[in-house]
Amino acid sequence: MTEQAKKRRGLKAIAVMLILAIAFVFLFHSVLLKQMGEFLIRDDIPIKSDAALVLNTGLEYYPRLIEAADIYKKGLAERIIINGDRKTDSLRYLEAQGFTSCCTWYEDSMRILEMLGVPRHSITAISAEDAYDTNTEAEDVGTEIIALGYNRIILITSRFHTRRAAHIWKEMYEGKLDVISVSAKTDPFDPASWWKDGRQIRWVLSEYGSWIFYYWKKVTNI
Repeated sequence: MTEQAKKRRGLKAIAVMLILAIAFVFLFHSVLLKQMGEFLIRDDIPIKSDAALVLNTGLEYYPRLIEAADIYKKGLAERIIINGDRKTDSLRYLEAQGFTSCCTWYEDSMRILEMLGVPRHSITAISAEDAYDTNTEAEDVGTEIIALGYNRIILITSRFHTRRAAHIWKEMYEGKLDVISVSAKTDPFDPASWWKDGRQIRWVLSEYGSWIFYYWKKVTNI
């Protein structure tokens, strides 16, 4: 067999493999995409805990409050912890110029939880001005939770955010805090059809991008 014939044969083999790969993806794309969506979800069975923590980074915050109220009313958490009060450089500049908010940063969340049956005295608000992602939220809020003397918390967040959030919190507070991951049941994320909705596509791509960045930081030590 000549050299040219060998090259043609090799190119044909590559073409066949590409066609088979494309056919596989076409035939089984729903299964693969569904598995991608399901991988992001970690839903533990909730047990009696010191508090239920509502994460505030990311999207779909209100379903998290609804879930927290439900957890509290079931007697699975003695307190609800909310966090917020994020401050950007621009907001700090405006505050330095005299801007003041119309109400405290936690008031809306407090009112929603009260409306859903959680008494205000059972809600703890933690200010985390410099938390801008899941990692920094865990660092800032987790430190306060440890200082409060809590040993076990229920971590409440959006469905697509549960696995990564639980991984970060469990790794960061291993041996110090028992973390149970629970998703917001009214969250609109659907792992079986997320690729059909533009909003959910953004969520999934962002979440996988965050996983990549999380491990990139570990590898590069940045």
